[in-house]
Amino acid sequence: MPSIPDDSAAVPDDSFILYDLRVDVIATDRPMVCNHREGDWFSLVGENLLFPPGQTFPLYPLAALLPLLPAKQRPTHRNDWMTSDADIACPDPHCGGRFRITRTGTSTFRHADVTVVPLPAQGSDDAT
Repeated sequence: MPSIPDDSAAVPDDSFILYDLRVDVIATDRPMVCNHREGDWFSLVGENLLFPPGQTFPLYPLAALLPLLPAKQRPTHRNDWMTSDADIACPDPHCGGRFRITRTGTSTFRHADVTVVPLPAQGSDDAT
């Protein structure tokens, strides 16, 4: 019986890593006026938001945080502000709440598992 050639070397590794995140509500010297309390938190593991059982999180602060989370999930240059800056202000200008985004671990994904768009050919600069 003929053997099947091993072409695994010809198949590019399509894996990539994202950081898992934890977002904690932290207090400042100003009162919090929104519906979040010091110690509230949620996690982003891979592409899923996870909340502790029974805990809620207000919509408007969440809406302000959401655009930052994918950027914090990706590796960044050590000089990039996204690497060093972790505390985000509540979008309500009267609220003293802050949100601390911490990288807690990593999740590995495969390109083929998260999209139907094929990878560009090796050596191609085509990112569209």
